[in-house]
Amino acid sequence: MHSVAAVYDRRHIPMAERLHRLERLHIENPIYFVTFCTHSRRQILSCESVHNVFQEFCGNASDRKIFVGRYLLMPDHIHLFVKVPPPSENLSKWVKSLKNVLSKQLRSGGCTAPHWQKGFFDHVLRSQESCSQKWQYMVENSVRKQLAVGFEDWPHQGEIHALGIDQRMRRS
Repeated sequence: MHSVAAVYDRRHIPMAERLHRLERLHIENPIYFVTFCTHSRRQILSCESVHNVFQEFCGNASDRKIFVGRYLLMPDHIHLFVKVPPPSENLSKWVKSLKNVLSKQLRSGGCTAPHWQKGFFDHVLRSQESCSQKWQYMVENSVRKQLAVGFEDWPHQGEIHALGIDQRMRRS
């Protein structure tokens, strides 16, 4: 039996009251649905250079046993599925590193800082239903925002590693 720690949406909690990440998560190599946003929701992410740097960084993450599955870069936020080995601080450190690498690319393209909202939202995927709900939300995002006619038409999305869950979600 797996036990799961609660994960909170920290976006709506004032800074002084933010909850801390739980120290233990009793799932081997949990898969997270992660979202993080640009500062003031600036639309700076949907360009080929940012996408290329994102893909390279996420591809190299496997050296640290961190695997990125499906992802979607929207103009002002990023969604991704990521498998991270315990302890859960690895996820925070990795997201911080990803933001830093993307910021470096944005600065080189003339985009001034700040680039990111503080923190990120993460949700541990505990069931097939949870996976499917997040997947459906992600698939519909670019269409819902009228950026593409169909999910497959949005150029700033893809998959770095097959995480297993993604295959089941594609059938739904």
